[in-house]
Order: sequence, then C-alpha cells, then structure tokens
Amino acid sequence: MTEKIKVVVVDDSAFMRKILSDLIMSDGRCDVIGKASNGLEAIEVIKNNKPDVITVDVEMPKMNGIEMLKELYKTDKIPAIMISSITTEGAKETLEALSLGAVDFITKPENIFSINSEEIKNDLISKVVTAANIPSWKIAKSQFKIQAKPIQVKQDKNLDMSVFSDHIDQLVTIGTSTGGPKALQTVISHINKGFNAPILIVQHMPKGFTASLASRLDTMSEIHVKEAEDGEILKKGVAYIAPGDKHMVIKRMSTYKYKILLDDSEKVRGHKPSCDVMMTSVANEFKHHTIDVIMTGMGADGSLGLKELTTKLKSYVIAQDKDSCVVFGMPKAAIDLGLANEVTDLKNISHILNDKIGVI
Repeated sequence: MTEKIKVVVVDDSAFMRKILSDLIMSDGRCDVIGKASNGLEAIEVIKNNKPDVITVDVEMPKMNGIEMLKELYKTDKIPAIMISSITTEGAKETLEALSLGAVDFITKPENIFSINSEEIKNDLISKVVTAANIPSWKIAKSQFKIQAKPIQVKQDKNLDMSVFSDHIDQLVTIGTSTGGPKALQTVISHINKGFNAPILIVQHMPKGFTASLASRLDTMSEIHVKEAEDGEILKKGVAYIAPGDKHMVIKRMSTYKYKILLDDSEKVRGHKPSCDVMMTSVANEFKHHTIDVIMTGMGADGSLGLKELTTKLKSYVIAQDKDSCVVFGMPKAAIDLGLANEVTDLKNISHILNDKIGVI
C-alpha cells in the first residue's frame, strides 16, 4: 500500500481548517496529520509531525504566512500551498510567498461557504499531490540574485520612447504555470533595457493576481511589464501578461503592426488564460521571427501552440530544463514532441533572449 501524503493545515479560522482538512482527506491519497491556527504554532506542529505538504493562510495573527515561510525555510524545505484572499493586498502577499519558495496557491471564494465546491476541491487536491512530488532541494531554491533597480532606471524606462516602437518584426512568447511567478522574476528582471521585441506571457493565475504580478515584475525590470489590455498595440520593450480569466490573442493590423485582443471564451484544456490559445494566435497572425519559451508548470499547456508555431513560422523554442523547474510537466511535453531547439537552465533563458533579440 502506497504511503499517504501527509499534510498540515495552517489557518487562523477554525471553519477553514475544518473545510480544508475535509477536502484534502476526501482523496484517499492524502491525510491531514496536523493543524495550526497561526505561524508560530505551525512551526512547532511541522517540526513534530514532519509533513510532506503544508497549506498556509496568508493572513494570520501572531505570525502571518509570509513571516512563517521565512522562518520555516531557514531549516525545513517543505512544499507550501498558500490560501489567499481575492484582494489586491492578498495578491501582493501571495506573490511574496511564491518568491520565498511556496509552490502554488488557491484563492478563497468571495462566498466562503462555497469553498467546498467540486472545482476548488479538485484544484486543491491536484496541487497537494503535485507539491508532494517536488524534491525538497527545489523548495526556496535561490536563482539569480535580483538587484533592486535604481529610481532613475524607472524614469529612463518611461521616458525612452524609442523603446516603444510599434514596428514589430520579432516577438517573444512565454508560457508557464506552477513555479512560474518566481521563474518569471528570474527571466524578466534580466532582460536588457531597449529589448527589440514585445514579450507575450501566459502565467496560469486567477483574475486579480496577474495585475499584481505585472506590477511586481515591472519594479524589478529594465523593460516595461504590464497586464495586457484589450485593443492595445504591441510595442517593443514591453512584456504583456495575460489577465487572469481571459485568453490573450494577437491580431495583425498591417505587416509590422499588431494588437492584443482579450478573449472571454471557454477554458482550453482547463486553462484560461491558455498558452496554447496565445501561441496558436501568434502562429496564425504573426508573419516574422519568434522565440518561444516554455517554462515550469503542471500539464502540457503550450505544446499544441508550440507545434503550430514551429510548423507555420521560423520559431526558435527554448524549454526550461528539469533540474531548474519546480514542475517539469509543460517543458517535458514540448521536449517529448521534439519541439525544443534548446533545453536550458532557467538562469540562461534571459541571456539567450538578449543575445538573439538584441536591443534597439
């Protein structure tokens, strides 16, 4: 008999502890072996019970989820799934937790009594099972050291209008999921100022979190990073993140001019935004050279879109390697289909992009 996945649930609400525990234990592969009402209590419970996975509420008294992870990860690298409120502050704190090493998150619904819905249960269990299979050495693993950009760079970035040329003859697409926010931080923060192409990014995230992700990345980067808006014209030196709960596609306006459209159609292979949808639209609408990056994430989203890109365009596909992925699902799917021109460590991706695209 396979040993069950041992989980500790950390939440200041007794109601949430009960509901989350019941959801997790409804799957025969999982067992909740401990509970805690705040970060301080949780650290002791975790040390005494040695779980495989922990779920952690972001907002708690005495020691919140962020403070708890900082303390815990000094000694114990345990996969954490954050439980976040759907608020701007909740999104910022969740992204901070992901940057510290938490592997994923789920959001509390606006009606808290619907948290035991089938969709949330399936999402939570899927993430617990995935997290349990992540080696401890990948948790809170440091990547590039992110240097805080001086204020003058931010000013220069906004004033240097030559960067924002809309004469587009090359394009970068990036698809990622579990582990993606931290991976994007490593890649986007090392793209050179004046980057000579737009970057289209699909990160699997719910509505309300992608704007905070874009804002966070923008403060760390020499290029401009923003949440994509319907109808805006693609410009060089700008990274566009697909909004949560919207598909992002492009539309050709002329040979070298393109705009973004946001699509509210159904999920594709369980995702909205979908890497496949974004990449397929580029394959159908774009007429020039693309570099396409597939990074850490569960499942196989992106593989169909990459197949379209490599069939229809002169595309160069970069896949993140297994060792630097939190979850090797999405890159592996592309590699197994023979779509990757290059398989590389996360740290190398920005160097390759800077070299192949160049600056204005």
